[in-house]
Order: sequence, then C-alpha cells, then structure tokens
Amino acid sequence: MKLNFTKGMKDGIPIALGYLSVSFGFGILAASLGLTVLQAVGISASNLTSAGQVAGVGIIAAGGTLIEMVLTQLVINIRYSLMAISLSQKLDDSFTTPHRMAVAFGITDEIFAVASAQKGKITPRYMYGLIAVSAVGWTLGTFLGASAGQILPEALNDAMGIVLYGMFVAIVIPPARAHKGVLAVAAVAVGCSVLFYYVFTAVSSGFAIIICAVIAAVVGAILFPVEDEEEEEGGGQP
Repeated sequence: MKLNFTKGMKDGIPIALGYLSVSFGFGILAASLGLTVLQAVGISASNLTSAGQVAGVGIIAAGGTLIEMVLTQLVINIRYSLMAISLSQKLDDSFTTPHRMAVAFGITDEIFAVASAQKGKITPRYMYGLIAVSAVGWTLGTFLGASAGQILPEALNDAMGIVLYGMFVAIVIPPARAHKGVLAVAAVAVGCSVLFYYVFTAVSSGFAIIICAVIAAVVGAILFPVEDEEEEEGGGQP
C-alpha cells in the first residue's frame, strides 16, 4: 500500500488511542500541580513526550530554574535524536530539509516504531498523517484529564495521578525481567532517587533527575556493556 497521508492517519489511530489514556493521567497531574487546562494542553501540544512533560511540570511546580529544565529535557529526550538518525535511513528523496525539521518534532517511541516497520521508503505525507493523528490523541487526552482535574474530588485526582507512573513501571518491568542489566540500572536509579528525596534534600528535583539518570547510565554502561552483534555471533573473529 502506498505510504500516503491517509495510510499514516490509519496507522496512527492505535497510537492515538493509547496516548489518550496516558495523557489523561498527565492532564490530571498537571491540574493537581496548579496548572490551568490551557497551560496543560499547551505543554502537550508543543512537546509530545510523556516522561519529559511529567518531569517538566514537576520542575515548574517546584520553582526550578531554566537550566534545570533544559538539562532535564536533554537527558530524558536525547533518545529521540538517535531515533531520528535511524529513521533518516528510510526517508525517500522527497524529504527535503524543511520536511525533516517538521517531522522531527513528532518523533516519539511509538511513532518511530510504526514508521520503522513500514516496507519501503517513507514519504513526508505518511509521516504527517501518522504524527497528526497521534498528536491529536495526546492533546485531547490532556484536555480531558486537565478538565476532569478541575472538577473531580481531590482524593480521586490523587488516585488518577498514578496512571502515568504505572505506565512507566509497566514499560520497565518486562525488559527488567529478561535482562539483569536493565533491572540493575532501574534499581540504581530508584536508589538514587530515594537518597535525593530523603537525604540530599537541598538538591532541587530537576538536578536530582539529571544526576540519577547519569549515575544509572554510567553504572549500566560499565557493569553491563552491550556487545556488538558481530562479536556475539562470530566470537569477534573476522
């Protein structure tokens, strides 16, 4: 099937439905931290990153600095740059620089996975359709969640606020059960977070996230390095 705008929209529907429930939780969280519905929707419409947005609103609520925000987003979202580089190998000749810059805004884990699975070269129209529907689902869910957060009882808002964290746990558990390296990195990150929350309380939440992420990544890289496929398959022999 030709990878046109309509095909992109069709492939984006499952992503949008998944985003709807997750961003609802973000909307609830944003409302509980004092953000208005318009502010929450504006964040989702201009970011499209669940973990980055959760960390970002936390920094905003804590009165963090711009440098904290920039560094936190860099650490959390740098993976999207690697996805964009990988995806660039599948783009057809009609992908001019302006198209590449526009599409780069909408690259997320799910959009990258769906686009990478397509057969043949990817067209700008396909990516625009895929991103548009996904972005609508993400923004709409935020709107519904933030609106609900304005009227629901505080106890229910607190309960709904764990939806996003439940999603993050669900993402980590399967690979952690299969690979001890992932489990170790997650454990180090959790341990560091606990220390900063209860012991090193003078460190702001933004810098705590950055430090925890860097420490966990370094520990994982040293203790559980990823071997090259050639070494695994051929024992390193030419």
